[in-house]
Amino acid sequence: MSKQQPPVKKNEMVQVTFEDITHDGSGVAKVDGYPLFVKRALPGETADVKVINVKKNYGFGRLMELKETSPERVEPPCPIFKQCGGCQLQHLSYEGQLEYKQKQVKDVLERIGGLNVPVHPTLGMEDPWRYRNKSQVPVGERNGELVAGFFAERSHTIVDMESCVIQREDNDRVVQLVKKLAKQYGIRGYDDRIHKGTLRHVVVRHAKHTGQLMVVLVTKGKELPNKKNLIEALKDELPNVTSIVQNINPKRTNVIFGDKTEVLWGEEVIYDYIGEIKFAISARSFYQVNPDQTKVLYDKALEYAQLTGKETVIDAYCGIGTISLFLAQNAKQVYGVEVVPEAVADAKRNAKLNHIDNAEFVVGEAESVMPWWQAQGLHPDVIVVDPPRKGCDEALLESMTAMKPERIVYVSCNPATLARDLKYLEGKGYATQEVQPVDMFPQTGHVECVSQIVKK
Repeated sequence: MSKQQPPVKKNEMVQVTFEDITHDGSGVAKVDGYPLFVKRALPGETADVKVINVKKNYGFGRLMELKETSPERVEPPCPIFKQCGGCQLQHLSYEGQLEYKQKQVKDVLERIGGLNVPVHPTLGMEDPWRYRNKSQVPVGERNGELVAGFFAERSHTIVDMESCVIQREDNDRVVQLVKKLAKQYGIRGYDDRIHKGTLRHVVVRHAKHTGQLMVVLVTKGKELPNKKNLIEALKDELPNVTSIVQNINPKRTNVIFGDKTEVLWGEEVIYDYIGEIKFAISARSFYQVNPDQTKVLYDKALEYAQLTGKETVIDAYCGIGTISLFLAQNAKQVYGVEVVPEAVADAKRNAKLNHIDNAEFVVGEAESVMPWWQAQGLHPDVIVVDPPRKGCDEALLESMTAMKPERIVYVSCNPATLARDLKYLEGKGYATQEVQPVDMFPQTGHVECVSQIVKK
């Protein structure tokens, strides 16, 4: 029997109608049942498409000409939207983005988890622009000139930029200033192909509620030409800068930070608030990039935890204690566990900062620490998890269900791994009550969810 050939060939032109959109914002069309993925195409649109890559079960195309346009299509305000890989959905109206994210969560829960549960409309922002409080901008050189911007999609080419429509204006100003001063003081940009040059990244952190700014210069070595002049110029031009830091990353890697960080001037941390809780944020500590929506997300997690002040709670990926400290306001006792020692040190410092004494933090893998806690006689009423994109390890899910909490609150940044984990929990005597998507990253394909899970 001959192998079935795909119905399209590379470089062929086809006219298609798009019926769906993927998690990374590509339109999906089918040619005789064969899926074709095309960037920046929207459901309901008809277009001429050039086939650029053919795989056995799917292919990729390039949008050549739109024949019929979706009423949800808008003009992206960013001049480099097509070159930059940072945003995927600027061409879709904001109402359209919120609907698409709700649908995406619903579809994935049904397809992967076999779950038909209430998925509420996505909680969006009043103003879905200029929300990011942290910029991480790679620096390089082109034709002897310093460039700083974002990597073009799937490449290591830096797209030079003046401003980014989802970053705070202060952050843009700092990046442009560092670029100007680096030229002035002869500081070379880093070339990752030959592993030469000085300045690799400019990282800017802005605290929304205190206005404090931190500037982090990531360099290849300890050497930073004209360091004193650079620090003075940054202090003169940025009245709200309270921390200037150098991070040294000598490795050939695309990881931004190296292991060594030193304060060049000012404080080691800046301070910000989420609700009533104050947080100390260091150069490398994890802190949500959208402070307004973080409050929305955590309020929902708190609501689903249904705390009365009598409960014992475990926060299984506690990070710097953001959710733990929120929960501690309404719980009897909170136990946080996290694998990164620096994060646990931050969590303890943040508990002290807020005079919260009913939260304890330990370093370790949740799946190892939780059985130990159980052996000590710890019985949580509620367990909260906020895992990375890969979701929860099965060993952790096993430890969680062995502790038999009344409720589990699952905060997720990846609907696919959420669906997989909910399916597991459903098989272990738990029921998913409802799922609330929250738009933490407008203009991009990412969506966060909070799920309420109860013991059957």
